[in-house]
Amino acid sequence: MSSLQDVSAEQLAKVFHHYREALAHDYDCKGSEQASSCWDRTPVNERRLLVAAAQLALQELRAAASEEDPNRKYFAKPGEAEWGC
Repeated sequence: MSSLQDVSAEQLAKVFHHYREALAHDYDCKGSEQASSCWDRTPVNERRLLVAAAQLALQELRAAASEEDPNRKYFAKPGEAEWGC
């Protein structure tokens, strides 16, 4: 299974676009025109928007995952460590 570290923003955007188009009809939402339902035919500015949104989503998810990482439970957060012998 891939971790969030292995997922690129473009991969996430493509998958999101695919499922949004596939589910739009089920939720009474207007999907894209037939010509742009394919990622490669989606306008460049829309693809860039989806990739930018995916980058932000991945950053947020990765940050949340690193805070919950069980391998770090014994380490202090930055600035909280007590120094001494």
